[in-house]
Amino acid sequence: MNCSSNITEQKHLNLFQMIVYIPVIFFGVLFNVIAFWVFCCKLKKWTETRVYMINLVIADCSLLFTLPFIMYFHRTRQDINKLCYVIQTIYFTNMPVSIYIITLIAVDRFIAIKYPLKAKSFRSPLKAALSCGFLWITIITYAYLNPRFNEKTGNICFQKNSDDPLVATLLSSIWCFFIPLVILSFCSIQVIWCLKMKMKMSSHEETSVQKALWIVSMNLCVFIICFLPFNVGLLVRYIVDAAGAACSVRKNATIFIRVTACIANSNCCLDTLCYYFVAKEFQEASSLLPPFKSLQSRSNQSQESQLQMRK
Repeated sequence: MNCSSNITEQKHLNLFQMIVYIPVIFFGVLFNVIAFWVFCCKLKKWTETRVYMINLVIADCSLLFTLPFIMYFHRTRQDINKLCYVIQTIYFTNMPVSIYIITLIAVDRFIAIKYPLKAKSFRSPLKAALSCGFLWITIITYAYLNPRFNEKTGNICFQKNSDDPLVATLLSSIWCFFIPLVILSFCSIQVIWCLKMKMKMSSHEETSVQKALWIVSMNLCVFIICFLPFNVGLLVRYIVDAAGAACSVRKNATIFIRVTACIANSNCCLDTLCYYFVAKEFQEASSLLPPFKSLQSRSNQSQESQLQMRK
């Protein structure tokens, strides 16, 4: 039995989607174009952050490109065709790429602050580029081979019309969100702990450390707020399908996924705002104080001086 929303519910969902996506598309394109221009044209030195941010901008812009098509497909209840296949592949490629690049930025920041003396051996623009290249190849290959695209689960684009549980969707949610969430949370908590210890040892750096703490906390909170509800919705939908729940329960789960997908997709607009303050290159370009750079350099100097005294 196919459990789908009625016409009134579909209209309300389409209206909500339009209200969210129109400003997301406008500001997302604006912010990401500015970010791409700064990182590609205004900066001379290639760094790890510059590599990660350019890849993040590309992923977010590609996802922004799909949003008008998604609105059109939902409004017209478009049948699955070649255009739908292409848009679905782009969408389900760039969202996990964006999530994993955000995770790579968190890992890179964790290494730089937690192990400043060893950071040079672990971090380099080339290693960052290779990591991003491997990530793109892996996700694109997975999206191409994903049964979600090779087997029809219904005749409506961007809509699950079958009541059968999709294992591919569950695995995608685990590998493309919950695992990165654990890594991101661990790195962010470790960085917050290191910064608080730094603030206790150096009271004169309290202002910059407080700013850094706020930035790390904000990045983590935005990531969780944007992506957690959507992936919880996918998990719940899999459970209710596997359990053979009532049609009303499945319909409510579908509506929840539609709403939270809008929130998740708004992350491509928020990324540039969140990482504007983290990327020291962006801060140098806009003449802002780079807190992470100052913290890392001072930490390096203090540890090097301690080593010299011991010798």
